[in-house]
Amino acid sequence: MELWEKIKKMESLHIVFWLIKDSCWMLQFKWLGIVMVIPTLTIAVFIVYMSRKSIDKYINLAVLSWICANSFWMYVEFFTSGELKLWASIPFSLGFIFVGIYYYQTFVAQRLSSK
Repeated sequence: MELWEKIKKMESLHIVFWLIKDSCWMLQFKWLGIVMVIPTLTIAVFIVYMSRKSIDKYINLAVLSWICANSFWMYVEFFTSGELKLWASIPFSLGFIFVGIYYYQTFVAQRLSSK
C-alpha cells in the first residue's frame, strides 16, 4: 500500500477517535474522554512521523498541536477550576505557526516551479 493511502486510512481512524474524545468532553464522561486522548494523540504522532519527509508534515504538526491544546483544555475543564485554560494558547499558537510554515513553503515551491 502506498504511503499516502496508509496516511489517509490513519487520518480516517484518527477522526473517529477525535470525535469520540470530544463527544466525551461534551457529555462530561471525564475518564473516558481522558482515555481517548491516548489513541487520538498516538495516531496524530504516527501521521506526523509518516509524513515527516513531505511538506504535509507541517499541517500534520498543526493538527497534533491542536489536539494537544484541545486535550489540555478538556483536562483543565474536567479536573481543575479552569484557571489554567489559557495555557492551551501555547500549542494553539504553535499550530498557527506550523500552518504558516506550510503555506509559506507551498507558496515558495509554487513560485520556484513557475520560473
